[in-house]
Amino acid sequence: MAQIGTAGNQGPGIRSDCHITLELKNNGGIKINLTSKVDALYKKSIQDLATQILDFFRVEHAVLDINDRGALPFVLAARIEAAIKQVLETDAEFWLDLIPENKYQTEKDKTRRSRLYLPGNSPKLMLNAGIHQPDAVILDLEDSVAVDKKEEARLIVRNALRAINFYGAERMVRINQLPMGLEDLEHVVPHHVNLVLIPKCESAEQVLSVDQKITQILTEKQLNYPVYIMPIIESALGVIKAFEIASASQRVAALSIGLEDYTADLGTSRTLEGRESFFARNQLVNAAKAVGIQAIDSVFSDIADMDALRIVVLESKSLGFDGMGCIHPRQIKVIHGAFAPSEAEIEKAKKIVIAFEEATDKGLGVVSLGSKMIDPPVVKRALKTIAVALETGLLPEDWKEQIQK
Repeated sequence: MAQIGTAGNQGPGIRSDCHITLELKNNGGIKINLTSKVDALYKKSIQDLATQILDFFRVEHAVLDINDRGALPFVLAARIEAAIKQVLETDAEFWLDLIPENKYQTEKDKTRRSRLYLPGNSPKLMLNAGIHQPDAVILDLEDSVAVDKKEEARLIVRNALRAINFYGAERMVRINQLPMGLEDLEHVVPHHVNLVLIPKCESAEQVLSVDQKITQILTEKQLNYPVYIMPIIESALGVIKAFEIASASQRVAALSIGLEDYTADLGTSRTLEGRESFFARNQLVNAAKAVGIQAIDSVFSDIADMDALRIVVLESKSLGFDGMGCIHPRQIKVIHGAFAPSEAEIEKAKKIVIAFEEATDKGLGVVSLGSKMIDPPVVKRALKTIAVALETGLLPEDWKEQIQK
């Protein structure tokens, strides 16, 4: 093993992070050198945390240099642990306390209009993500993390799941491509993650391997909460196998498509009109709906063009998608607005739901609205529209009473 370990980020543009250098010694005890703009306020608490972590890993003689750029304890702890694991062989993990706000579970059919991508090795972007009120946040261990930073990112994401308040947003983690992604699960499943995304998924076997690993970890840790799966289809083969992927496990809550990699696989370029991906998006929606799960569209990469984003989202909704990814908080409001049911859709849904309830009260097996018969799938969609309208404040809780008046 090396005698010197380094972790973290440094430089003039770095904030809410730190850089750690740990050098093991044969004697001399522990020496902590701290450089920080906030040491007048937090020097003792930073040193106490560092000492606690070094004691936990039984480091007796070392020089620890901390260049702090406003890192919170969950970041400091992850960076110090990462440096230690470069110089010591250990399977031990230093877990921060799990905050009560992060013990919530989510439903399989939870509303997923937006999911905000957050690079797993950039803690500054995680801190206020929940304030923007996305339906979900994605702590990313895959494409946004450099190869030599994967281990550090695992610790940052693990600590973020335990320490950051995401204000009710579904907490998702995109693991690495398999088989590396199976190792990622060890760092996220025990920490109340709600959903795991499988990148570049091309087979039911990949889904099953993730499902089995999740079950194994929950069983070994004696944990009892749901962890859902969202495969991301990003290749021609994945599109062709979309149905078997969607139906591979009861944990699969949604299918998502990644159009940048998909169009690259086709040897073409992604366009605003989306003609090159029309087949793939329809295939994915049909596979998802056939299984009874959600279909989630790709991200829109131009964070400055809100008008184009709205056009894309409305088209996505018209194809049957339930949500899409976003790479900047400013996209969330546009996505939510475009995916929200229109006034006409809400009015139609209200009439269908009322007709359904009246038929049920009368013991009728057939639901009709005027001269038209209403099939069960139509009723189900109307109920979903009402639920979303209530959830988003587009419909008052007492809407039935208002109709009766």
